[in-house]
Amino acid sequence: MYPYQDEDKIREGTPTVPEAVPVWEQPAAHRPKRSRRALKTAALLCACLMVSGAAGLGGGFLALSLWGGAEAPAAQAEAPAAAPAVSAPAQSAAGAMTVSQVVNAVSDSVVAINTEVQTTNFFMQQVTGQAAGSGVIISQDGYLLTNNHVIENATKVSVTLKNGESYDAALVGTDPETDLAVIKIDAGGLQAAVIGSSSALQVGDETIAIGNPLGELGGTVTNGIVSALNREVTIDDRSMNLLQTNAAINPGNSGGGLFNDRGELIGIVVAKSSGVGVEGLGFAIPIDTAKAVADDLIASGYVTGRGELGVSVIDINDSRTAFYYRVPQNGVYLAGVSSGSAAERAGLKIGDGILAVDGAEVSSAAELSSQIARHKAGETIELTILRDGGEQTVSVTLQEKVPESVRKAA
Repeated sequence: MYPYQDEDKIREGTPTVPEAVPVWEQPAAHRPKRSRRALKTAALLCACLMVSGAAGLGGGFLALSLWGGAEAPAAQAEAPAAAPAVSAPAQSAAGAMTVSQVVNAVSDSVVAINTEVQTTNFFMQQVTGQAAGSGVIISQDGYLLTNNHVIENATKVSVTLKNGESYDAALVGTDPETDLAVIKIDAGGLQAAVIGSSSALQVGDETIAIGNPLGELGGTVTNGIVSALNREVTIDDRSMNLLQTNAAINPGNSGGGLFNDRGELIGIVVAKSSGVGVEGLGFAIPIDTAKAVADDLIASGYVTGRGELGVSVIDINDSRTAFYYRVPQNGVYLAGVSSGSAAERAGLKIGDGILAVDGAEVSSAAELSSQIARHKAGETIELTILRDGGEQTVSVTLQEKVPESVRKAA
């Protein structure tokens, strides 16, 4: 350690380097001693350097004259090889936050949902059952987005905010096809989630799930990444296009929020893949889909513009069932045709088998629904049907799909 020069430096705590004293000014007793042999050796080396320098200068003039007076390149000292560049840590995306920062920013937007459902027990008695799930606040005046299966058939729905306040909720609208529902509580000044964009997601992006697992652990946070995009998953005979994440999802998380590292809502948690040895497979409805559905449910009570045939169908999956219904092969068959429907106007009949939609083969009710869902009301599709042992092609102009509850209310 260097000594301090004066009292001020000591007080300031700033070390200084003592001034060096030239060797020739040092007292003789402290000067390093050199032997006569060392002095002679040094003199000899200096002489050799002077001779070699003169020779090099002469060689330079000789080269200049041999090249006809061409300008000689300036001599440069060879620079040492540059050290390999060390990559700096990758900068996080603009606005990215830590998990704890995201949770602090968005947790007030996620709620716990509890429902009462009337069921029939073994003795054919009506009993009240309890169920629970999660939801996300999407407006300051009390609109919440959740899953349809969370509130389906509920006789009472209650919402508990993060601060512990509870409210009874009213049903605004449901959409079983996307498993989404909107409910509303009589409250204001709520913290609504910031809606993000699921179309901008990439596999590997961070995800943060917040919900009410097991119906009693409200505000639980798990995190992971986007494991896959546009994953086709069949849930309850419905084909859905979902986000896949490895964030831990459990019963009760349904309807909760899936957020990115900027605190934006990118999905509504819908399900986890279960089974022996299955872990890290959770799914969410992309927010682009959920927002469009929510806007329609709030404005109209149902998702507008969807096309439908106006029929009920049945799946025939084995020869015994085929024999019972007296159909020649397995597949999807019309079990009912609504009066005045698009199907009736096109001439479809009970017992017709649906083989293909616009050339795409279908073999189940789920596949038929998936193909119809690609079209809007007013569009015309070509159905390949099986009737009287032969194939026929029928053109059908789809009607708008309006839920029965909305029809009755109108």
